Amino acid sequence: MDRTLAKTLIDVCEKRKKADLLIRNCRIVDVFSKTVFEGSISVIDGHFASFSDEIEADEVIDAGGRYVVPGFIDAHCHIESSHLSPAAFSDLIIPKGTTTVIADPHEICNVAGLDAMRYMLMASADLPLSVYYMFPSCVPATDSEHAGAVLLASDIDTMIDDERILGLGEMMNYPGIAAGLDFVLDKLECAYSRGKFIDGHAPDVKDRDLDAYSACRIKTDHECSTPEELRDRVRRGMYVALRQGTACKNVLDLLPGVNDDNLSRIMFCTDDCQCETIIDEGHISNGVNLAIGAGLKAEKALSAATLNAALCYDLRDRGAIAPGLKADFFICDSLEKIVPDEVFVSGKLTAKGGKILSPSSHIKPEKVSGMMNVKNFSSQRLVLPLEGDEARVIKIIPGSVVTENCIRKVSRDEKGNFTRDEKTDILKIASVERHKGTGNVGLGLIEGYGMKSGAVATSISHDSHNIIVVGTSDEDMERAVNELISTGGGVTIIQKGKVLMTHPLEIAGLMTDESAQVVYDTLREMHEIAYEKLGVNRNIDPFMTLSFMALPVIPALKITDSGLFDVTAFAFTSVNP
Repeated sequence: MDRTLAKTLIDVCEKRKKADLLIRNCRIVDVFSKTVFEGSISVIDGHFASFSDEIEADEVIDAGGRYVVPGFIDAHCHIESSHLSPAAFSDLIIPKGTTTVIADPHEICNVAGLDAMRYMLMASADLPLSVYYMFPSCVPATDSEHAGAVLLASDIDTMIDDERILGLGEMMNYPGIAAGLDFVLDKLECAYSRGKFIDGHAPDVKDRDLDAYSACRIKTDHECSTPEELRDRVRRGMYVALRQGTACKNVLDLLPGVNDDNLSRIMFCTDDCQCETIIDEGHISNGVNLAIGAGLKAEKALSAATLNAALCYDLRDRGAIAPGLKADFFICDSLEKIVPDEVFVSGKLTAKGGKILSPSSHIKPEKVSGMMNVKNFSSQRLVLPLEGDEARVIKIIPGSVVTENCIRKVSRDEKGNFTRDEKTDILKIASVERHKGTGNVGLGLIEGYGMKSGAVATSISHDSHNIIVVGTSDEDMERAVNELISTGGGVTIIQKGKVLMTHPLEIAGLMTDESAQVVYDTLREMHEIAYEKLGVNRNIDPFMTLSFMALPVIPALKITDSGLFDVTAFAFTSVNP
């Protein structure tokens, strides 16, 4: 707010000046008192002015008794997980009612470092979607894998003063916090010294460890899996984001922990959400509708999805419909199931009927394309020697990125190497380093993927984004890796040496400038190929689930380019038990 805007708003409210827009006959959702009242809203210079019906305006709209709702705020997301560039992402989620996101670009920063941060800032600077960033705190996430960059406190210092960078991104290195490691505290100091925020990421952290974590003024967590964990974090002054993404869906599990007394500390987020999920189910609207359907009063759910996130991140100009705030809002027919119709950004109609009215311009992804530097790879690197007839196996848990650390009986060939037994659901999985040409290939076994033939590979593998591949034969796995090398990254499906389909991701091997509809159609077809032709378990997302099998900060057992990693022990382990 400045003096000029304040004077303009006063003049509209006092009828000395016409508004740009007046919407009459509204049911306005008041997220402050969590009620609905009937009235009008006027807008001038992109801001709400008055609730009076007496205001004159250049444009007048009759809402017909429909509801006017503040634009949703996603409290934590990774744009990269949509597979879309920031421009295409904006075009996709604004029609779903989301007008502001708090994004953490640690996916692309793990590939291209500060160049990636600069690209994301540039590519989102002039979009209708308001994109704020948290500077990635853990690049790489751990020293158990090789990423494309290492970002230290000195790197954070160079950019954290940007007004669109609100603070330090999700602090995944909770063991480093508990140990009081200097290089971790140096990063926290970057936020402390500027009065900026710190996001959390603390699955299964509790008791004294959680005390130490929250004592560092880490403000949020989106990794709660039980109502008890939610209450533990709120008790320590943290905000909790109810997450509803593609692979991680926690809203219904956490909702029993939400009550009137702690509602003010609850937000909504998507974290990792593919564009297919957004098109089919919604964005923040999806989590809100699930909560409403489960019995949470609509006005309370909407308050969590708007005002609470604005208060958490000190976004003082938005989050509600009130005089002086930014006029980001949408109109919908019902609060029983919220489906935005007209979406306004800064008071201008930006989307209608689920469609963006004017597609955003894309920024050329300089310095973040063609990031595939793989050396000394062949099928010979996929041979997995075993010492006996039992092996340690990563067990997939459908609907979760958490895995189990299991011991299973397996088959070996005459040389003692793992060989697939068609009677069991145990497959070989590998992580192939793609950033520095180290030649690293980490090998393991996985259960629950369900594949009967072929291979799937992706250059999206959280958090370091090396190539991750799973398959029934070394030959198909080799073909899959080579396909991604030749295309510059993406997702591919192989069967009997043939490429069935590839989804190229030319921006750091993570995103594309193609439209959401193109990506949606491609992934939908690839999902069906994976399920129908390869036999992948229909209870999992074949690509996003695979991408999380390399995330060595989420329990219990994961694969990195350096080998199997026991997250519970925070140490490497062997396939041989």
